[in-house]
Amino acid sequence: MTSADGDDTGLLAPGWAGSPAATATGDTAWLQALLDAEAALTRAQAALGLAPAGAAQAVTRAADAGRFDVRSLAERARAGGNPVIPLVGDLTKAVGAEYGEEYGTYVHRGATSQDIMDTASMLVAARTLDLVLGDLDRTAAALARPASEHRDTAMPGRTLTQHAVPTTFGLKAAGWRALVLDARDRVRTVRDSLPAQLGGAAGTLAAFGAYGASDPTALPAAYARELGLRAPDLPWHTLRTPVADLAGCLAFTAGALGKVAVDVLTLSRTEIAEVAEGSGGGSSAMPHKSNPVRSTLIAAAARRAPQLAATLYGSLAAEDERPAGAWHAEWEPLRDLLRLVGGAARDAVELAEGLRVRADVMRAHLDLTRGLIVSERLSAELAPVLGRARAKELLTRLAAEGRPLAEAPELADADLDPTHYTGSAGALTDRALERR
Repeated sequence: MTSADGDDTGLLAPGWAGSPAATATGDTAWLQALLDAEAALTRAQAALGLAPAGAAQAVTRAADAGRFDVRSLAERARAGGNPVIPLVGDLTKAVGAEYGEEYGTYVHRGATSQDIMDTASMLVAARTLDLVLGDLDRTAAALARPASEHRDTAMPGRTLTQHAVPTTFGLKAAGWRALVLDARDRVRTVRDSLPAQLGGAAGTLAAFGAYGASDPTALPAAYARELGLRAPDLPWHTLRTPVADLAGCLAFTAGALGKVAVDVLTLSRTEIAEVAEGSGGGSSAMPHKSNPVRSTLIAAAARRAPQLAATLYGSLAAEDERPAGAWHAEWEPLRDLLRLVGGAARDAVELAEGLRVRADVMRAHLDLTRGLIVSERLSAELAPVLGRARAKELLTRLAAEGRPLAEAPELADADLDPTHYTGSAGALTDRALERR
């Protein structure tokens, strides 16, 4: 048995399988976007007096993905290199059979395949980004709670894998939230800028003039209004800024969520155990394990996204007025990016909302280096007394001996409490949480 979208059920993609983004980017959703683009074109022409109102109504009613065979369209797309060509034929027949052949002639009138494919891509992207934005807002809200609650919860700061100086978990969580908000803002900006595509065969709108438009340049704006997309300044068949912008914001979002994920993966290691996912995943062989699965899947998406974005950036070099290969190379990596980020955003909500913080373990880990975690402060305090070089030499020797610093006579009066050396972490956390 296969799904409505053919065999693409996400068997090898647990990061996005079953997510709202999977539905929004499936073959049926993409087909519906193609049909929406075709119907909007007829409506826009009707609004400008270039097509009968009845034709606009007929094409819109016929433009239902459930009426068309996705698999057949995919197989027939090989002949012309894209699915728009067979779809136009099927839609024209459907309109003609149900509403009259005279209305069928208004399907796809004046457009080229890339107009419809690019516009559908923007529709799919817009619909998926709306889902992603909702999940990023939920993730940011969930991360604000531990940032506030653990504003002053001291923990080891780690640099190059080693304990450095103390920090707070509140500041770490506030940093995660800041990245999520950075991603949200970038996604929102790109979402609001996604344009319709309409230029005709070579981007001159000539066919619309041939069909009677007195001002063909008014048509793209009317088309965009029908779709809820931005009106393009120019046809962008080979001016691929919209796709490059999508590549950038999606890859950034995957990386931003990936930062949260890899930190959780590190901090949830058995030997660290400072945090844990709310409900981990099991192992097929080891009953005792509770794996950080949400973080694992987000990290996997972050590793794949840059390469997919690179393909989209590579398509910026698109020759002539319409390219061979560059435009076609975008479809699959764009869908994969939308799916990956949509799935990662879904998982990030679950990760952030269920995260368990173990403040007692963090406190215990501050003592692992027997006071050395505050050596930076001690060096600064001893320098005026011993001189900078002698202070460093003393602390280096004590570190090499492995003795607790509290046993060193030279440090008898020193404050060795690591929770007293978190600097401005609290103030920085407060500042970060002011952002909305």
